[in-house]
This record gives sequence, C-alpha cells and structure tokens, in this order.
Amino acid sequence: MSTKPFIYGMSVEGENFTDRELETKRLKLNFENGINSILISPRRMGKTSLVKKVKSLIDDPKIKVVYIDIYKCRTEFDFYEKFASSLLKQTATKIDKMLEDAKDFITSIAPKITYSPEPNTDFSISLGINKQNNTAEEILDLPEKIAMKRGISIVVCIDEFQQIGKMPNSLSVQRTIRSAWQHHQHVSYCLFGSKQHLMTNLFYSRKMPFYQFGDMFFLKRIPTEKWVPFIIKRFEVAGKEISSEIATEICTTADNYSAYVQQLAWNVLALSEEKVTNDSFQEGVEATLAQVIPLFVEQTANLTTYQLNFLRALCSGYSTDFGRKEVTNRYNLGSRSNLPKIKKALVEREIIETSEKGIHIADPLFKLWFSREMM
Repeated sequence: MSTKPFIYGMSVEGENFTDRELETKRLKLNFENGINSILISPRRMGKTSLVKKVKSLIDDPKIKVVYIDIYKCRTEFDFYEKFASSLLKQTATKIDKMLEDAKDFITSIAPKITYSPEPNTDFSISLGINKQNNTAEEILDLPEKIAMKRGISIVVCIDEFQQIGKMPNSLSVQRTIRSAWQHHQHVSYCLFGSKQHLMTNLFYSRKMPFYQFGDMFFLKRIPTEKWVPFIIKRFEVAGKEISSEIATEICTTADNYSAYVQQLAWNVLALSEEKVTNDSFQEGVEATLAQVIPLFVEQTANLTTYQLNFLRALCSGYSTDFGRKEVTNRYNLGSRSNLPKIKKALVEREIIETSEKGIHIADPLFKLWFSREMM
C-alpha cells in the first residue's frame, strides 16, 4: 500500500490513480491491437499517469511498451538521439543485446554507457546520432526493425510530443516522421503532451502531417462523484476524517483538475488534526496558492494592459461577446481589431483556452489568485 495519501507534481500510480476506467480500457485495447493513440487535454489532467497505468496493465510478453519523454529535445536530431537510445534501452534485456541492436540497425555510431555511481541504479546510453552520419529514416524505422527481429509488437509512447511542433523546420520534421511511421506494421504510437494548444495544432488541422494519425482522446475532468469517495478513503488511510461536503469543496476549488485535486487534498490533510474543519480547509487553500503564486506572477509579469484587462473580463464572468462596445469600454480592451491579438497571445502563453462554450482561464488556481490580487 502506498505510504503517500496524495501525489502531485509527478505521474500517479497504484492506489493514487483514480477513475479513468473507460479511457484505461480503450487505451489498453489500442495498445493490444496496434492502434495509434493521441491524447489531448489541458495540463494537470493526468495524461502521463493514464499512459503509465495502461503500460503497467499490458501483460502480454509479445507486446513491449516503451515510454519516452522528449521535453528536453529542442532539435530534430535531439529527438532522434532520445528516440533511439530509449528504444534500445527499453527493448533489450541485457546491455550486450542492446549494443548489438544499436550496431545492427544504426550506422556510424559509437555507443557509450554511463552508469550511476549509486549501487543497483540505472544507466544511460548515448549514441552520438548526428546529421552528418545518420539519416532520419534509419532512426525512425528502428522500432519496426527491432519488433521484426524479436517477433514482438512495440507501442512507443511519446510524452511532450508538442516539442516536435516547436523545432526548427518543424513542418518538414513532421512530414519525415509521419512518412516513416505510417508504414510500420509491428509498431503503434501513443502521442501526448502538456501544451494543449500546440497538440491541437499538430493533430486537428487538415493541413498538418499528423492529421488523423490515430484514435483521438480528449481527457475530460474526473467528475466530483468519482473524486469524493477517493478523497475520503485516502484521508482514512492517513487516519483522518473529511466530510463529503469538504471533499466536494476541494474538487470545486480545483475545478476537478487531477493534479490540483491531489495537491489541495494533501495540503488540507497536512494542516488538519483528526478531522478536517472549514478552517483547516481554508488553510489548505492558502498553502496551495502559496506554492503556485510565483509561477502566476511570472506568467503575468510581461502582459500588456490590454491582456490583463481581458483576463479581468474573464474573471468577471464574460466568456463570449468581447467585441461588444459595453465590454470593450468597461474593460478597456481597445478596438475590436485588437481582440484577436490579445486572445492569440494569451492562448500561446497557455493562460486562456477556447472551447465551444467560449473562452476561459485555463488554470483554476490562476483564476482564484488573479481574482484576488489583480482585479
């Protein structure tokens, strides 16, 4: 049993993983049947936790699931290095087998193994992949070659996939990757990331290479009726009591964003005695805000007056009709022609999101803080 009642700031596993039964079942079926999957949602909704949960459920020895985080990749060949080294490391049971695969399938490389100084800990591998000696195609076809050699299927899960869209010559890179992967018969891909607007641009536009690449998931908030019994149970594990009303209040304050629910619940638990009171709940809210305020201050530091005023309008309840004269005048938004620029800048900073219901602030705690401090 986990010793941590609530976990945030990292992927969640085991007893700390809640709900997502339908998404888990569907994604597992995709993994088992070689269907590409695309996960898109706002940040802090638990995409990584979901993928790792499904990875842990795959018990067929003929299916190998590889997890790759490309957040630090800034260029095309950064990605190829990370892609190849992760594949080799996670599909081989022994180091000598991994080095054999590297030399069999990739030309002109000099693999280097680096061991951690700590006993019984992991190692890293670097291949020295570069534009001068290696082609994109030989790297991108690596999982298909390994799968065919081993007689297995491989599922390649790539976290922070939006980094592909930020690379120099991104469109060309995307075309190259799609061109290689679409021919793979023994490999499927699960692509997801934390930048919703960038991921949406990559997969929803007909003009983009990855349009209709796979089964699209849009993760929604876990509903309150699923969260409340989970929160109550985790408090019981910690030897404390919380009412369903305050557990519901945790969900409402965090707007059911998975990571924030866990973070707020942990702070409330830490600041409560045997039983949670309204006072200890409020103390938990203040503690949670204190942990994220530096980020919010940084996010707003360079916003223009018009952008700040637009956020004030959102916090006042507006989500549409920003071009109406009464709104532009009341909140000093400038001319109507200025509104698309304001929206675009705030979407790119991931401060606001758009949906069929209009525009809203992306982060519930940001909205709470902004309403208090910037109105």
